[in-house]
Amino acid sequence: MTRIKLSGAGVLAIAGMLAVPQLRAQEHSAQEPPFLAPANYRTWSIGINGGVLNQWNIVGLNRDGFDKVRHNVGYSAYIKRQISPSFGLKAQYLGGKVGGIDESAVSATPGNIREFETKTPWSAALSAEFTLANINWQFANSVIKPYIAIGAGALNFKTTTIDAEGNAATAEKQTKLYIPADFGFKFAVANGVNIDLGYQLNWANQDFDGKPGGQYKNDLFSYTHAGVEFALGSPSKPYLGNSNPVASLKKAYIEQYDELVAQKAELEARKAENEKLRSQMERLYGDLADEDHDGVANLYDKCPGTPSNTKVDGAGCPLPEQKAPVIQQITVTEEDRKVVDEAIQNLEFDLGKATIRSTSHASLNKVAALLIEKNFSLKLAGHTDNTGSMQTNMRLSKERAEAVKAYLVSKGANPSRIEATGYGPTQPIANNDTAEGRQQNRRVEFTLY
Repeated sequence: MTRIKLSGAGVLAIAGMLAVPQLRAQEHSAQEPPFLAPANYRTWSIGINGGVLNQWNIVGLNRDGFDKVRHNVGYSAYIKRQISPSFGLKAQYLGGKVGGIDESAVSATPGNIREFETKTPWSAALSAEFTLANINWQFANSVIKPYIAIGAGALNFKTTTIDAEGNAATAEKQTKLYIPADFGFKFAVANGVNIDLGYQLNWANQDFDGKPGGQYKNDLFSYTHAGVEFALGSPSKPYLGNSNPVASLKKAYIEQYDELVAQKAELEARKAENEKLRSQMERLYGDLADEDHDGVANLYDKCPGTPSNTKVDGAGCPLPEQKAPVIQQITVTEEDRKVVDEAIQNLEFDLGKATIRSTSHASLNKVAALLIEKNFSLKLAGHTDNTGSMQTNMRLSKERAEAVKAYLVSKGANPSRIEATGYGPTQPIANNDTAEGRQQNRRVEFTLY
């Protein structure tokens, strides 16, 4: 049998020392806006790791007398779907072998098992993984992430036993239910790359160590491991498992607060400078002082003592009160809305372009006639799905809205009453994960007012 004389704590310590230099060199000041939609994150990841399998476990139970532990190489891989920054589901494979020796077994007891070795060609388990917290909430992208996981799956194993008299026996392969439970730490060393240091405790069937009639109903074995996790998808997107929306929100508020404080300080400085200049002017020019602060110097003020905030003419006298202009009420009827709805339904562009197809002209002509006849204002809002880059989608949505405006103006509509804006994929009305949803999101909205 292969023997590796390393304890579980030793593996964690060595892997931790390897990870520390990379952590110090890695810059984690990158911030993403808080509460982005899931489509703006990478949510899938894969992980591979290796470590030590043995009968030792941190709870110190279920050894069935095999107290002399043998350390063997174990290996594992998983794929994970991150549902939120703190929760994900992973499908895991685990393989290797576990062995132990019962030094109390003596030849005077026939059939007493002295040694066992169990090979696990494969196992498959589905686990729920919980990321407990970011060690430092100052980081919007977590550097150190404690986690726990628990799941259930199928364990395929074959056990070979040696009794106290040296006789070996190999049981048939079995596939039984087992329960894996993990805890550990993940260290973010690059964008979407984590070092994974962990400990996994596995509850297996009591046949696992070859003592089906042992003291315990289940056998326990452990897997101390170190590995790497890689996020899948575009590197331009942050990995959801490393995201810390609380810290991102905090930073956004701090930046806004600092900006407001700076603006207030600048405003106060300007006010102080203005008052300083005013005092200098009053001292230097005397008659040019403005005691009632109406903007007209005393020398030229024919109406001194004007109350504060009174609007005055060039001679310092109050202006006659102006009546508020009469605003014409504009009413959009149901028929008007039907004309606009028809134009929206019939609006088509060439694929990937801002060229309006001729089939859309008739309904757009009706909208132009409506704008001319009733002097309405119109807001055009261009939208796209999330396919392609953000820059391309923002440009295309703006160009399509501008194309509709240009067509309406060419038919006589007043350009000053038409506003064209592009929002790209930022305001979806349907799920971008389906073709139907993406079709609904590719649109130009018309708003009459």
